[in-house]
Amino acid sequence: MNLLTRARRPARRGQARGGLAARLREPTQVVFLALLGLVAVGWVLVALDGGQFLTMESVVGIQQRSAALGIVAIGQTLAILAGSLDLSVAYLISLASLVAAEIMAGQDGNIGPAVAAVLAISALVGLVNGLVITRLQVHAFIATLGTALIIKGIVDHLYDGPAGKVPESFQLLGYSRIGPIPVSALLWAGVAVVAWFLLSRTRLGYRIYAVGGNEEVARLSGIRTGRVIVITHVLCSVCAGIAGLLLAARLGAGAPTVGTDGGYDLESIAAVVLGGTALAGGKGGVAGTVGGVLLLAVLDTIFNQLEVNSFVKDVVRGVVIVIAVAVYARRGTRRSA
Repeated sequence: MNLLTRARRPARRGQARGGLAARLREPTQVVFLALLGLVAVGWVLVALDGGQFLTMESVVGIQQRSAALGIVAIGQTLAILAGSLDLSVAYLISLASLVAAEIMAGQDGNIGPAVAAVLAISALVGLVNGLVITRLQVHAFIATLGTALIIKGIVDHLYDGPAGKVPESFQLLGYSRIGPIPVSALLWAGVAVVAWFLLSRTRLGYRIYAVGGNEEVARLSGIRTGRVIVITHVLCSVCAGIAGLLLAARLGAGAPTVGTDGGYDLESIAAVVLGGTALAGGKGGVAGTVGGVLLLAVLDTIFNQLEVNSFVKDVVRGVVIVIAVAVYARRGTRRSA
């Protein structure tokens, strides 16, 4: 028995090491390791430039900067996991900020109706996106792009500039902190936890992965694939509406270009992809998306502290995204082989 036990120990150790190596190769672990590496590189570069990296001010700035994008990216994760995507989120964010600010009109008593109206409008937009995709069989790219253009036309027709007024009590959502943690970051964390629970602990979450993995197989298994896709688009749009409320709180008013100026449509997709979620659907999760958002936020902080040219910023961000997608694609090819 002793000899048998001793013989088994090396095998178990080898399996444990192999298991650890496999876990470290997972996309979620990769993105957080990349985040740590980026923090170390940023620390060195900023120090060589004579500055200080990750001060209290910069840490708070990273959290505030990533909150709105993070909320949108969580919703985008749900849509992409189901094999879809949403290009209307940027214009919906702008519309949400305007609707919220105009209904609030600087009055504390109007906050509740404004929030309800924004969430209802956002859910309606998501419902339209989902029904166009599932009932009319329009590709998600075209369907949500068409919705984006419709919202753009409405906003351009009704608004020439900032409108409405957000009461000071609601503006606390955008700027107040609990210790070193902004309230907006807590809001993002709450949305992320709800989405994680939905994906990992509910039937809907399992169905989202099934539909994204293989829609036809999911349909033959008895899953109402159309309903799942519609629900994910409703949730994605609701997340965009929440982000619009947050940005209205920061600006103190609604702005017709706040969503497009932030590039929340493509930025959210980039964060999801950086986090290891497959654009084809069925693989990925919320944790990776959180890492992708933080990666982009830290990268922006480094650029800002080094006063890097905006052209160089865009080039580097594009290169990072392409490399990340290429690495994930090669890893997926090797596993399938």
